[in-house]
Amino acid sequence: MIKTVIFDMDGVIVDTEPVHSYAYFQHFAELNIAVSKDMFTSFMGNSTRNTFQKLKELFPIDGEVEDLIQRKRTLFNDAFDSKEDLYLIEGVEKLIQDLHRNGMQLILASSAAKVTIDRVFKRFNLYQYFTHIVSGEDFPNSKPHPEIFEYAASLSIAPKENCIVIEDSTNGITAAKAAGIFCVGYNSANSKLQDLSLADVVVNNLDELSFELISKF
Repeated sequence: MIKTVIFDMDGVIVDTEPVHSYAYFQHFAELNIAVSKDMFTSFMGNSTRNTFQKLKELFPIDGEVEDLIQRKRTLFNDAFDSKEDLYLIEGVEKLIQDLHRNGMQLILASSAAKVTIDRVFKRFNLYQYFTHIVSGEDFPNSKPHPEIFEYAASLSIAPKENCIVIEDSTNGITAAKAAGIFCVGYNSANSKLQDLSLADVVVNNLDELSFELISKF
């Protein structure tokens, strides 16, 4: 029986991807590098640090990775604070409340930086539902490396066989499966060009999920 649900954040709880994309492409323009949309899509699920490490291998970018991260973060925060039409993904608040009300442990395992997670969780009052918050900035490798989910599962009240991950990206699903955890792929309209074929179950709407259904996976 499932005891713990491990949530990704971007694309599953809140759609900050357009804000991230806006900030990244503003920064790419400043750096005068031509990053295609396909290349950018391949970075989904990666931390900002890993993204810039890869970009520095591909393009002649001046500046340290830490400085690049801080500039992108500034652009993101400015856009985040000015974006009034930022909402939780449809159906996710109801799902989170249903799981929490029925005693399911909830853990966040997101590639996002701690400061970004904090902004989202405070804005939507989500801290009350989650026992642990795990940020990708604490790990040297980004998804599809499994270490973030391996660590999240180690925080569970039950063995990883009694955990599931909810993910919407190719890299996230690959990481969950590499960690040996049952994975629900969310076919989000916002997460285009993602391969969900490795997921154990795929849903098109989070309203399809509930405590009753998840507890039986």
